[in-house]
Amino acid sequence: MRALLILCAVLASLVPTPALAAESGFSGAGMGLLWVAPFAGILLSIAILPLAAPHFWHRHFGKVSAFWALAFLVPFAVRYGGGVAAHELVHTLVAEYIPFIILLLALFTVAGGIYIRGNLHGSPGLNTGILAAGTGLASVMGTTGAAMLLIRPLIRANDNRKHKVHVIVFFIFLVGNIGGSLTPLGDPPLFLGFLKGVDFFWTAKAMLLPMVISAGLLLALFYAIDYYYYHHGSEERPARLDPTPDTERIGFDGKFNFLLLGAIVACVLMSGMWKPGIRLDIFGTPLELQNLVRDVLLLAIAFASWRLTPKSVRDENAYSWGPILEVAKLFVGIFITIIPAIAILKAGNQGALAPLVALVTDGSGQPINAMYFWLTGALSSFLDNAPTYLVFFNLAGGDAKVLMTTLSNTLLAISAGAVFMGANTYIGNAPNFMIKAIAEERGIAMPSFFGYMAWSCCILLPLFALLTVIFFR
Repeated sequence: MRALLILCAVLASLVPTPALAAESGFSGAGMGLLWVAPFAGILLSIAILPLAAPHFWHRHFGKVSAFWALAFLVPFAVRYGGGVAAHELVHTLVAEYIPFIILLLALFTVAGGIYIRGNLHGSPGLNTGILAAGTGLASVMGTTGAAMLLIRPLIRANDNRKHKVHVIVFFIFLVGNIGGSLTPLGDPPLFLGFLKGVDFFWTAKAMLLPMVISAGLLLALFYAIDYYYYHHGSEERPARLDPTPDTERIGFDGKFNFLLLGAIVACVLMSGMWKPGIRLDIFGTPLELQNLVRDVLLLAIAFASWRLTPKSVRDENAYSWGPILEVAKLFVGIFITIIPAIAILKAGNQGALAPLVALVTDGSGQPINAMYFWLTGALSSFLDNAPTYLVFFNLAGGDAKVLMTTLSNTLLAISAGAVFMGANTYIGNAPNFMIKAIAEERGIAMPSFFGYMAWSCCILLPLFALLTVIFFR
């Protein structure tokens, strides 16, 4: 990470004024697909190295992330100039990565300060209930907030069970992704749509039925799988000692953190509704006052939670900084190496992915909603789903009023693709990797990158095909 900071300083020194940085933008129209190689490299590293070289990966994953970031930035600076490289790097860090990681840090810290006391027994009914509750909460407090609140109690409830990987996988599907589809608070793409003029309640009305169908089918399938493992899967329940004793009544410690979770939600809402029109310019990247205030408040909330929550509560939660540090180090590389991929997509018919972009419109110029759903979803599975949502939102015209009315099914396809298909990979949505990291920290052998995709392809792709037939045919 130090190498990235040093490079940022060096590149910034090549930009004499902020105005020059602002004028040094580049177009993805002139970029070949070879520029996406570092992004593919970091994805393959995440997929292969934990299996092929686990000791090396766990000690040096931050260096691997920095290597691939530099593998893009250095040639990019040589090809386009230090000013352009500095501008793009600063824009990515200031406008995208730093707000992203600050929000995750706040949710991770606050939710980690809430301990559900007592012993929950991971029966099929209880597990399904927790997944259903988390699915509902995700639209209110965000997928990250709901996931960080419930993942530790869910793991503890199943700590005496032999088969529990499927519990975490379905938790990622439902709480980490599909559950966040009803409000702009649920998932970043929907919040960007809200900022672009999509009505706050349009999302709930339009996405309710697809979400209910998806969640209902997944919960039913989960219950069937969990019931089988619980009763017929050699759980050996009488012989397996439950590490969590039945000595306390169910209750909450660190309850004031619920107020802090509410404060986080309020901060996010404030940044979308308060528009003072004041902005700072950081090497050509506008930093609006409401976003700066939001991020400062989020850091203050995280600090308050850390200082005010008794250490014993976090100890009971087996809280550590490991998962958030892993996400921070890996996603800074992902955010940087994704720059050319998003630029090529934004170039539309002028970019190297023009044949892909052309698939969303028929010969008469009308949108093909099924293609909007699948292309938005497929790219959101590997790219950041928020900018991917924006690319297709603008490709469909970018007029929120038209998209909410005349082209409402197109906007539904874009929204559902971005939110639902983030569950296809570990990197499709921010909570996915954090859930995986926490589960592994608690001794659960989670599937590899491709192993997880085997789960998602077998379970989610048929579900998405069904949604296509129902809503986007």
